[in-house]
Amino acid sequence: MLAESLTEEQQSELLEKFDTESKVRKLRNKKIVLFVSAIAIFYSLFHLYITFYPMPALQQRAVHVAIGIALIFLIYPTHGKQDRSKIAIYDWLLFVLALWTAGYLIWEYSAIVTSRGGIPNTADIVMAILAVVLILEAARRVTGWILPLLALLFLSYPFFSHMDWLPVKMMTRQYDLGDIFGQMYLKTEGLYSTAIGASVSFIFLFILFGAFLAKSGMGQFFNDLALALAGHKQGGPAKVAVISSGFMGSINGAAVANVVGTGAFTIPMMKRVGYSKNFAGAVEASASVGGQILPPIMGASAFIMAETTGVKYGTIALAALIPAVLYFLAVIMQVHFRAGKENLKGIPKPDLPRVKEVMKERGHLLLPILFLVYLLYRNVPIGHAAFYTIIATIIVAAIRKTTRMSFKDILGALDSGARQSLSVMVACAVVGIIIGVVSLTSFGNVMTTSIASLGAGSLFLTLFFTMLASMILGMGLPSIPAYIITATMAAPALAAFDVPILVAHMFVFYFGIFANITPPVALAAFAGAGISGGDPMKTGFTALKLSAAGFLIPYMFVYNPAMLMLDTTNVAMNAREFPVAATLDIALITITAVVGIIGLSAAIEGYFKTNLNVVGRIVLAAGALMLIIPETITDVIGIIAVGIMFFLNSVKSKRADVIQANR
Repeated sequence: MLAESLTEEQQSELLEKFDTESKVRKLRNKKIVLFVSAIAIFYSLFHLYITFYPMPALQQRAVHVAIGIALIFLIYPTHGKQDRSKIAIYDWLLFVLALWTAGYLIWEYSAIVTSRGGIPNTADIVMAILAVVLILEAARRVTGWILPLLALLFLSYPFFSHMDWLPVKMMTRQYDLGDIFGQMYLKTEGLYSTAIGASVSFIFLFILFGAFLAKSGMGQFFNDLALALAGHKQGGPAKVAVISSGFMGSINGAAVANVVGTGAFTIPMMKRVGYSKNFAGAVEASASVGGQILPPIMGASAFIMAETTGVKYGTIALAALIPAVLYFLAVIMQVHFRAGKENLKGIPKPDLPRVKEVMKERGHLLLPILFLVYLLYRNVPIGHAAFYTIIATIIVAAIRKTTRMSFKDILGALDSGARQSLSVMVACAVVGIIIGVVSLTSFGNVMTTSIASLGAGSLFLTLFFTMLASMILGMGLPSIPAYIITATMAAPALAAFDVPILVAHMFVFYFGIFANITPPVALAAFAGAGISGGDPMKTGFTALKLSAAGFLIPYMFVYNPAMLMLDTTNVAMNAREFPVAATLDIALITITAVVGIIGLSAAIEGYFKTNLNVVGRIVLAAGALMLIIPETITDVIGIIAVGIMFFLNSVKSKRADVIQANR
C-alpha cells in the first residue's frame, strides 16, 4: 500500500508544468552529455576550491556567473517547442560569449581597478551590455519572463530619470551609458552585487550539500521516519506529509520541487485514508513552503539575509526557530482536527516501518546536519562549515551499505548540485541589476518614502503595505529574488519605527515565501493539485487557510521581538547568555502563542473533540487572536475564552460518547 506513488516520468511532467526551472534538455549525444556534466562538476569543484583560496571579489563573482549562465545555455532550451535532444548552434555561441564576459574582466582587471579607476572605456561598455543581455536571457529561460522584465523596467529608469515630467522625488541627474553599465559590470553593486556574493560564497555550497544528502538517501530517511513516528496516528499520512516535507523543504528550499518530490509519495497516502483531493494537495504545499523558514538550513534565502543584514547566520537560524515551530504546529493541528472531524484513521502499524529499524538503517544521516549546527554554533565561517559538512556526509554515508556513495555517486552529486544552483545564481544576478539601479539612483529611498507615506505614520499600516508588496512580488518571482527586492526597497521603511533590522528582514522574508500558496498565482498549491487531481484554485485557498498562522506570526514578532530571541540591543542572544527575565518572557510568549495557535486551528476547522457551532468558532477564534497579541490583558482574556470553549466542548464530547455507548 505504501509503495504506490507517482513514477519519475510523471513527477518530471508535473515539475515542468508548474516549475520553469525543470524544463531542461534531454540530450541524446553521449559525448555532449559528458561534456555538460564535466563543466557542471568543474563548477562545483571551483566553488570548493575558492572556499579556502578565494579570488578578488569581482573576478570570483564574474566567474561564478559566467560559468553558470554558460551552463544554462547548454541545459535549458530557448523555448518550450524547441527540440530538446540537441543544442542549437547559437546556444554554443552564447556559451562562449558567457565565458568571455568573465575572461575579459580577469584579463582587464588590473587596468580597470588601477589605470582606469573604474571608469569604463568603450570596450568595457560593450562587454557590460553583453553581460546584461546574456544574464537576462539566461534568467528568462530558467525563471520565465517576469523577473527579466522587472529588471528591464528598473534598468530603463536611469535613462529617463532626469526628465522633468517625472515627479520631483523621482528625478535624478542625467546618466550616460558609462555610468549605468559601469555600475552593472565593473563594480560589486550591480550584476556582481552582495546577492551574487552570497551565492558564490555559501549558497552554492549548501545547495551542493543538499545534493550530497539526496544521494545518500536522506529523502527516503525523512519519509520513513515520519511514517514511523506519525503514520499510525489520527490522520497519520497528512502528519507524515507535514513532517517530511518540512525537513526536506528546509534543505532544498525549492517549494514546487519539494511538493512534487515528496508529494508524489504523501498525497496518494492522504487520499487513501479519506482526505479530500484539495486538502491533500494543500497540506503538501503548506508544509513544503514552510520548510524555507525551518532551521537549521532554511533554504537559500537565509544565507542572503545574513549577507544583507550583517547578522550571523547562526543568529538568524536561532531567531527563526520559535516562529517556524509555531507555523508547523498550526498546520499539524489543522490536519489533526480535520481528521477528527471526518473520523480519518491512520495507517495500521504493521504496514509501517518501525522507528528503531529506520534509525538503525539511516539514522546516521542526521550526523552531518548535527555537525553543521555545531560548526555554525562555534562561528565557523559559513562556507567552511558547508565544505566540512559535505566531507562529513560522504564519510558518514559510508557507514552503511544502503547509504554508501560510490565515486560515481559523488560525481553525480557534484553534477546535480551545480545544476540545482543555476536558478538561484541567475536570480541573484538579475536582482543585481535592480540593486545596481537602486544604488546608482537612490530609487530605494523613493520606495521607502512611498511605503512610509501610505502607512501614514502607523506601524501597522506600514507593515500591511510592506506585506502586500512582498506578496505581490513573491507571486511572480522565486522566493530569493522576491526577498532581495523587498529587503532592498520595503524593509527599510520599517526602520522609521525602530523595528530591528533582523525583524524587518524576517517580516518581508515570510511574506515573499508565502506568496507560493497565495492565489491567484499559488504555484506550490497548483503543483499539489496536479498530483492530487484537485481543483488548483480550491487547493490554493485551502493551503491559504492551512497557513493562516503564517500570516499572523510575522506581526507577532514585529510587535514583540522576544519571539525571535532578541534583546534590547537588537542582537539575537547567545543561548549561554540568556538573562532569566528574558528567558521567562520568551517562555511566556511561546506558551500563549502555542495555545492561541491551537485555538485558531480548532476555530478554522470547526472542531475540538467534537464539532463546534458558529458561535463557538467565533468565540474561540477571538480568544485565540487575543492570545496571539503580545499584551498581558489580551493574554488573560484569550486564556479565559479559549479555556472555556475547550472545556465546554470536552464535556459535550464526553456526553456524546456516553449516549453512544448506551445505545
